[in-house]
Amino acid sequence: MTTYTARPIGRTALKELRDTDDSGRRPVPPTDAEGGSPLRCCLRRSEPGERIALVSYAPLRRWARETGAEPGPYEETGPVFVHAQECAGPATDALPFTNAHRTVRRYSARGHILGGRLVETPEEFPEAFAEAFTDPDVALVHVRAVEFGCFLYEVRRGRGA
Repeated sequence: MTTYTARPIGRTALKELRDTDDSGRRPVPPTDAEGGSPLRCCLRRSEPGERIALVSYAPLRRWARETGAEPGPYEETGPVFVHAQECAGPATDALPFTNAHRTVRRYSARGHILGGRLVETPEEFPEAFAEAFTDPDVALVHVRAVEFGCFLYEVRRGRGA
């Protein structure tokens, strides 16, 4: 059985986002009084009192810079929470944020959407990833929140899978 690894936002991108986000804004990091925000830097929920930032993030734009893909209108920019300061990253290999309905969205090497699947239980994630990567045209998948459509994390073929 293949194990799939959630990829947080990379360290270089996080450094850039903490300065100026992908919409050209400088973040104003608040203290998260209540906690519970899904952090894309360490793939866990924030604790009460942590300093976090809500930034605009364009995952396909950044991926396209690495790969030469041209996502065109499929490039999306959306809000994500990250720690306001550098953190240690994920503490575990467990898939995060599986406790709610999620969409596993598939992308081609060009960055175009090839389809997706609604995942309703934590047990469905490995099957959804296996199904996605059975298609040789799928280069990566994004896991997104259904309720807001926000990017949660990426899984890639090969070293990310």
